[in-house]
Parts: sequence; C-alpha cells; structure tokens
Amino acid sequence: MNKKITIAIDGFSSTGKSTIAKLLAKKYNYIYVDTGAMYRAVTLYAKQNNFVGKDFLDKEQLISSLKNVSLSFCFNADLGFAEMFLNGINVEKEIRTLEISQLVSKVSTISAVRKKLVAEQQIMGENSGVVMDGRDIGTVVFPNADVKLYMTASADKRATRRYKELIDRGDKVDFKDILFNVEERDRIDSTREDSPLMKAADAIGFDNSDMGINEQFERICALVDRKL
Repeated sequence: MNKKITIAIDGFSSTGKSTIAKLLAKKYNYIYVDTGAMYRAVTLYAKQNNFVGKDFLDKEQLISSLKNVSLSFCFNADLGFAEMFLNGINVEKEIRTLEISQLVSKVSTISAVRKKLVAEQQIMGENSGVVMDGRDIGTVVFPNADVKLYMTASADKRATRRYKELIDRGDKVDFKDILFNVEERDRIDSTREDSPLMKAADAIGFDNSDMGINEQFERICALVDRKL
C-alpha cells in the first residue's frame, strides 16, 4: 500500500468534512489541509484591518493587502492536527468564532482571494498523499483527485452540530443565529460567481444527516482502499 493518492472532500459548512478528513489523514499517514481555515484566516486578517464587517467589505483594500498575508500550518502533536498560523501567529481559536463564520463567505467570494489560496493549496498537494477539504477541491483545486467526496446534511442538523461545538468550547451563542448563518453561507457558497460550491460529476455523495461518524468513516475507507 505504498501508492499515494489525493482525496478531495467538498460540501456545505458543518457537514463533518474536517472530522472525516482528519481521520483519513491519520489512518493513511497523509497530509491534511483544511482549506476552510485558510479562508477564515484571511477573513480574520481583513477584520483586524477593518476591511470587512457585518455591513461592509472594502474589497480593493483587501486585495491590495493580500501580499502581506502569509498562511501556514503547524502540526500540534497534542491535538493531532495542524493548526492555522497567520503571519506567524497561531489563530486557530480566533478563526473558529461565529463572527468569523458570519464574515468568511463575503471574503471567499473575492476572486483574488480564491486565486491566491487555490494556488497555495495546489502546491501543498502537488505530491499526492494529501486529504483536502473545502468547497471547490474536487472541481477547481484538484479536478483529477483520485477520490472525490461530496458531503451533505440538512441545515437543521448542521446548525445543531455547530451550536454544540461552540457551546462545548464555552462560546455564548443562540441557535437561531447559528441556523441563519448556516443557511446564509449555503446561499452565498452556492451562488458566488467564482467557483461556486457544487458536486463534481465524478464525486460520491454522502448525506450524513442520520449517519454516524463511524459508519461514514468505514464506508469512505472502503472507497479509498480500492484506489490504493
């Protein structure tokens, strides 16, 4: 089993993409790239510099400042996954807030942002042996990926998962706000001009509304094993 392949996982927010991707990377000793974290980090940078907010987006200022954005991952052995660093600073916690979730779709619609991050993602995965999750991995970043998965679940199920995740880490949030954010991100991700979220023609769909993580993982591992 020495063959290294590329695994692309796409889908809406809170469909368990990252959880599955981390498990696959651990099982097959692959590199895991959380592309959503990269967009969140750029969004955090934009927020810190007052380029984006609830009711505004200074697209031109952000685009002109992209040259100052340096993104990297650093593996945390205690956590078992790589954390996101923005200009040398660990921002893993800061990028996971509801506020960043509410802003990230605005930033991710900017073509210059997508162009920069897609190029970086392609470099990260150019040698295969990588699991990458996001919105356009199987359609844009790695259209020739060996395994393509498309994860879905009902908006209510996904909002419930996200709500629990935030509550468990101590954030004070309202479920209605979470559900609204999930549905709004779905709308923006699906309708943006530049590489909208869609299922690749050769992707295998997984509706995990009522499917446990273990069942999903077993089914997906069976698919991966056939490619090795």
